[in-house]
Amino acid sequence: MSITKEKKLELIGDYKRSDSDTGSPDVQIAVLSHRIKELTEHLKTHKKDFASRRGLLMLVSRRRRLLDYVRQKDPGRYASLIERLNLRK
Repeated sequence: MSITKEKKLELIGDYKRSDSDTGSPDVQIAVLSHRIKELTEHLKTHKKDFASRRGLLMLVSRRRRLLDYVRQKDPGRYASLIERLNLRK
């Protein structure tokens, strides 16, 4: 269920804003989105895993707060991030 080091480095490479960027909101949102996707798949097969469900809800709320921050600071970047991550249907 956890993210591998290689996948995390790949996500950082895709979403970084500068060469030394590893912790910008864009990168954090991408990593959280990947973890949320994996946890969602896990919960489809393990319906009674309530501890993981709680963790999923905490990850979703953290991603929501970061997305609100990005939307407040730069609406254009927010729109492109939503599109790149396919978060809205």
